[in-house]
Amino acid sequence: LAAKIAATVFSILIATAGAFVLRDTATFNAFLDRVTEPTSDIAASSASSSDASSAQKNLTEHPFILYISGSDSRTSVDDPTARSDVNILAVVNPIHHKILLVSIPRDTYVHLHGTTGLRDKLTHAAYYGIDMSRATIEDFLGITIDHTLKVSFDTVVQVVDQLGGVEIYSDRALYLHAESSTDPAKYCQYYAGTQTVDGDCALRFARERKSYTTGDMHRGENQQAVLSGIITKFMSSRSYLFKVPEILGVVADSFRTSLSRDQITEFLRWQLSTGAGWQIETANIEGVGDLLPTYSMGPDDPRWVLLADESSITAVSAAIKSYLAE
Repeated sequence: LAAKIAATVFSILIATAGAFVLRDTATFNAFLDRVTEPTSDIAASSASSSDASSAQKNLTEHPFILYISGSDSRTSVDDPTARSDVNILAVVNPIHHKILLVSIPRDTYVHLHGTTGLRDKLTHAAYYGIDMSRATIEDFLGITIDHTLKVSFDTVVQVVDQLGGVEIYSDRALYLHAESSTDPAKYCQYYAGTQTVDGDCALRFARERKSYTTGDMHRGENQQAVLSGIITKFMSSRSYLFKVPEILGVVADSFRTSLSRDQITEFLRWQLSTGAGWQIETANIEGVGDLLPTYSMGPDDPRWVLLADESSITAVSAAIKSYLAE
């Protein structure tokens, strides 16, 4: 299901963004000017990121890795106190039109790049900036990440509200505090079955894990349900396609990427000219939970972490490297 949803998202992004490249260059370029930014010095200090050619790589001729960080901030994508609740690597091979999506759980117990002693939850690396997360993942998997894309949670709220709400399916009744930035007293009531929710309640549903025995696994399913609802609503009428300029303007402050405007535009033009489909597969880091001290919180304040299986790390690293083969 995740791969099918990802393929649909990718197709929508190509179709809508491509339309602006060809028909509304000014609008699209204004959006790109707001979301693109250079990589900071910390990534350059990483041994695996030292090759400057990585940032200049032609995305249409060589495989590359894009690190997608989902920030839990409800205020700004640049919030320095935010954690990375979503950590996904998109390994893109344009030669064979294949994409591998690798999910790394937020609680994965890792050595933060450049540190010794206590390990930490991967999500805490974001306290020190996205490039600390990037370098830490590079160390963890023995790979080189070419680019980053940071997205804040409030993107979900804004997009869903721009679409007038979306349909989701819940397998049980829930009554949850919305944690709305505009209405602190707001609650969301869900019933078993399909229903329409606004942005606040779509986000709350996507973040919920404590109500389920499978925790983060079920939260992943909820996130897929919200994403599916956005896609379904977006594709249900041409009128929503006409809202793309407005949506881009609203969510621009929720995106940051190290990709340049030229790289993004070139990739979109290339995809539009080839018209080829993409084969998308998924891989996940797996492990077992434990209560252990962390680098960020110190030895006297243990936190719940995920101890990744060595076999899982090896398998994921091998899968990534196979996708990078030209």
